[in-house]
Amino acid sequence: MTVGDPQAKTVVRVYEDPRCPVVAEFEATGAKAIRAETLGRQVRTECTLASFKDVRLGGDGSKRAVNALRAALDAQRFTEYHAVLVESQEEAETSGGYTTEHLLNLAARVPGLRSEAFDAAVSSTKYGDFVTASQAAYQQTGDDPIGPGTPAVTIDAKMVSEKIYGNLFEEDLTAELLTTVRKNPVAWQLYRS
Repeated sequence: MTVGDPQAKTVVRVYEDPRCPVVAEFEATGAKAIRAETLGRQVRTECTLASFKDVRLGGDGSKRAVNALRAALDAQRFTEYHAVLVESQEEAETSGGYTTEHLLNLAARVPGLRSEAFDAAVSSTKYGDFVTASQAAYQQTGDDPIGPGTPAVTIDAKMVSEKIYGNLFEEDLTAELLTTVRKNPVAWQLYRS
């Protein structure tokens, strides 16, 4: 899924599982800088949604959440709904996970999202093929056959390394990284090689 200016020269790809608590931490910190750059038309953000936490934690909450996020994209409310899901992650875990009922209740917090089409897509897991394809894309990322873990971030197709990964959890450091990449993309490519 892609948000932001399609003409933006800097492309950030974020890999997230909706049930991952580290994703919630990232979204409350460094992801704010990515959103600001995306809204400022400096960055195009692509999101690959994983559902590996279902295997590790049991249930199908990640798959249901990814399906609902895909339905929110059709309703042009992906960003708003994504924010609500992340903010409500702990609530979802303590109430049995991302059930259909819980996902619909959370959608009610996003003005203009609930509709007959959205509700039907969430209830029927209309985007099951998308969920499967997104998980497969996640697993093909990086060197580990089960995927890179979440959150994972690439900038201009280069994975943010362990060396600077911690910067992604500081809003100002993430903003600084994006500015550096934008001003000197050749140096970023060389640094990451």
